[in-house]
Amino acid sequence: MANINIPYQSFCWVIGTTSFRTAKLNLKIEAQLLLLDEFYNEVIKKSSWNWNNELQEKYYDFMKSKAFLTGDAKRKDKDAREKTSGLVDIGLITEDRSITEAGRELLKITSSGIFETDNAFNINRDSFVYLKQLLKTSIDVSGKTVRPFIAVVKCLTELEFLSYEEFTYFVPLIRDDESAKQIISDIKLYREEQINLEEIIYKRLMQMDNYKLAREEFITSDVDENLICLIGMNRKSRNYDKPYYKLYQSLKNIFIDGKSDYELLLNSAKNINQKPGILWRNLIFKTTNIGVIRKNGKTSINNQCPFLNCANENDLKEVFFKYLHVFKAMATLSDYFDLNRRYFNITDTLIFGDRMVKLDMIPKYYFKEIIDVLYKETFSKDGNLSVDVPLETISRAFKLDMSKVYAALSKDLGITIKSPEQAATYVNDERYRRFNALIDKKFNDSVLVELLNCFEKRDDKRIEELVTDEAAIPTIFEYILGIIWYKVSERQGNILDFMKLSLEANLLPKTHATGGYADIIYEYEACTSYPKHSLLLEATLADGSNQRRMEMEPVSRHLGDYRIKFNNPFDYSLFVSTYLDKNVISDFRYRKIIPYTRDEESITGMKIISMDTDSLKKIIENKVKYKYLYEVFDKYHEMPLETVDWHDGMIREATGEYKA
Repeated sequence: MANINIPYQSFCWVIGTTSFRTAKLNLKIEAQLLLLDEFYNEVIKKSSWNWNNELQEKYYDFMKSKAFLTGDAKRKDKDAREKTSGLVDIGLITEDRSITEAGRELLKITSSGIFETDNAFNINRDSFVYLKQLLKTSIDVSGKTVRPFIAVVKCLTELEFLSYEEFTYFVPLIRDDESAKQIISDIKLYREEQINLEEIIYKRLMQMDNYKLAREEFITSDVDENLICLIGMNRKSRNYDKPYYKLYQSLKNIFIDGKSDYELLLNSAKNINQKPGILWRNLIFKTTNIGVIRKNGKTSINNQCPFLNCANENDLKEVFFKYLHVFKAMATLSDYFDLNRRYFNITDTLIFGDRMVKLDMIPKYYFKEIIDVLYKETFSKDGNLSVDVPLETISRAFKLDMSKVYAALSKDLGITIKSPEQAATYVNDERYRRFNALIDKKFNDSVLVELLNCFEKRDDKRIEELVTDEAAIPTIFEYILGIIWYKVSERQGNILDFMKLSLEANLLPKTHATGGYADIIYEYEACTSYPKHSLLLEATLADGSNQRRMEMEPVSRHLGDYRIKFNNPFDYSLFVSTYLDKNVISDFRYRKIIPYTRDEESITGMKIISMDTDSLKKIIENKVKYKYLYEVFDKYHEMPLETVDWHDGMIREATGEYKA
């Protein structure tokens, strides 16, 4: 073996950095922009801005002082760089961490708290900024430029959807026009089971010079530990690949030399760490149970194990080289899946659900119209990454007459859409239908009761498993309360209008950095059980004295302002918490006689009902409906203030405990 060096080269793209994996990505991006802005203003008051190691350490301490992070990083400067590098990738800040014009636009939206849609894609204003940034974002993959978002859109317009497997293992291998055509073609064959996953990945790797060179070196040289470490091309250090030499020896012993130390083969496969080790063991063995392998020996080998077909060491080398690199690539690609998903998700144009990726409705028809022209930008760099530009500047494809999109939409769906207003109405109706389907599938009564138990115990991990990790727990509490009340109200009214929360394209909640108050305002039309009125649902996870300080004033103020604005004496509030402070119950009760004044307008007789999550669970379990609850709430509200145990009585009656 000559003194040769075969370098590792990236074979796929990823957005962001795996050293900063982040749930609640849009929240973290917004929070980082707010923090960087505040930190920048503090620094330049005293000196100039110089993003060196010293300033990076100070920024780390600043983030920590603002409770953005916890713990103690070994290297503060490195941690500060990692936590902001994703924002550099998508052009919201510069390499020296100054906020760009595009970042300022997002900061403006975040600070105003006004996220409502005002664009052709019918997505929130912040999501629209992310969409434009992702359309411009390009990655260098070993000297080739690719814009990942456009590559994904191209695949989705050609293939209708991508399975999570296809999104994970195939699409990030696109780095030029040739590979894009090949990947799309291979995905079609893969769906027809005419080609397997490993074959697709290996084919792409073998288009690269370093893999060709490594294979040639391996096939033509005597195998020793140094050769294995050389052709392994490990990203971090060659030494990490040493265990593969023992694996190679064990494979040769059994499949070429006819020996029978299957236990040694299993152990050498077990010495390969993490996902590649699992893949190797599954490739070779039917089971990894050592007792079964000792007993059954040869018959414990997987029937499809490719090494069974090796007639000589050259064959063995070919198969070993292939799976060495395919399994490493699969581990890398699966590692990148979560980051890519989260970054694409913040555009609110893609729906990730049921282990499938699809374009949401308007984006689907929009991109279908323009993809042929837009695709021409896929393998070029956009000089405007840091600038907030209109879509037309990103590509002339966006100089589009929207009537073409509406015509295609109308034709496919058998409806008539001619204006943005009609399109928005149809999209909202479709979202409402999808939301009802989501409730049926994901939030049956037993799941809602389990979630309420989790909120009481603050089992945040389980809450995120059941709902999403893209929203803060208080936001999820409001979202779940909205769903519960929708079911209690027998699904009347448009719950998506009533919930003032930001939702992702998959209709799960997300949290914004500025917080803002997200009332759920339920509107009821008059019927035989109650007059026309609005119910302001107020949710909090605060407890004890904290509850009094945090909730009493805002709840009263929200209802007071709402009553003054709409002048309906039947409007009232329902306050729900995991714990109820007795003084809070009492204070809310006395709002019945305390006047509320705003800008010289006054109202009296505010009705604020308090309930804890334990009562809510009983309402769910006993299938109590709102028509009944309204009458109970009203009956107890009208009782004299001095009525003893009025609240306990109201809860007993409301939860159906009086019913036989």
